[in-house]
Amino acid sequence: MTTTSERVSEALTRQVSKVSQSVFDGSSLRVVLLVDVYEGAQQQFLEAYEQLGSQVASVPGHVSDQLCQSIENPSQWLITSEWESAPPFLAWVNSEEHVRMVQPLHSCVRDTRSLRFHIVRETGSGVADSSKRRLQTSPRIGDGVIRHALTFTVKPGSEQQVAKILEDYSSPQAQVDDTTRLCRTSLFMHGNRVVRAIEVRGDLLAALRHVARQPEIRAVEEAVNPYLEEDRDLNDPESARVFFTRAALPAVHHMTVHELPEGERYAQYYPAKPGQGMRLAELLAQHDEAALEDPAGPVLRSTVFQRDDVVVRLVDMREGHAAEVLPQSGSAAELKSLLYGGAVRMELITDRRSPDA
Repeated sequence: MTTTSERVSEALTRQVSKVSQSVFDGSSLRVVLLVDVYEGAQQQFLEAYEQLGSQVASVPGHVSDQLCQSIENPSQWLITSEWESAPPFLAWVNSEEHVRMVQPLHSCVRDTRSLRFHIVRETGSGVADSSKRRLQTSPRIGDGVIRHALTFTVKPGSEQQVAKILEDYSSPQAQVDDTTRLCRTSLFMHGNRVVRAIEVRGDLLAALRHVARQPEIRAVEEAVNPYLEEDRDLNDPESARVFFTRAALPAVHHMTVHELPEGERYAQYYPAKPGQGMRLAELLAQHDEAALEDPAGPVLRSTVFQRDDVVVRLVDMREGHAAEVLPQSGSAAELKSLLYGGAVRMELITDRRSPDA
């Protein structure tokens, strides 16, 4: 007979093992941008921010902004903004409009770091005036791993050469610093589109910078350069920054219900109709979240990446089960209506796990 303490322990185990991250819960979003301004460029930065702020105020979903300057180091600034929810912010920050808007800041900013948070609780005299603000109902349980992807296209006809370059690269050192480690890198292609999905334990930005500095990775990037549809010069910081900004493919949903075997990894590419990428990603997330509630089901874990009209679904399946490209669910008809063309399975080029990841 199961005791009360055993039932409580079992329930807690299930709760802790349910790993979940998502931008689709509807709660308000707080964005924190840490900015390091070149010494002497503070006034230039302030003027650029004021111009940017007036433009951001008209973006749908934007609520408010604050600009703060450090009382200890005048070169350090903090920008906080509130948004009705994560999707409108992501739609804006991943757009070409945003790339153009922030251009004036680059000449006066040494470094930036962006952090995004759902609002869970709040106190204070102004809370009563925030009746429209939606709070995250409960904390999510993570696994300490950050998931991110990059995507870009190469010139048609060069696919085989690019696949060979990406397949043969030497893995960089996994340990970045005392707290950050590269866990896994999976590379996929379909036609002339490349998707590189990475998993990092610790600081994603530190890991990306670490990888970019490694000679073996720099050699691969230089070898791929002639085949890219969008030109880039890795020796020009502005050119590299713009390229990787456009290539960023953030994870908008990830879920694992409990401790599961590794399984077989698949990636599907979903080209969305203009303006429909976020909704398509949300439907895929809903489908996979329901599928993962079945402990005996074939889906082990799922991550959905989205930027503009590019949606990629990374799925780990039990051995012997192939991932369905278009989920057969109640939302299948709507999914099809949002697609430009059709969903396709991408070809796995390489999948590497770091030792002890």
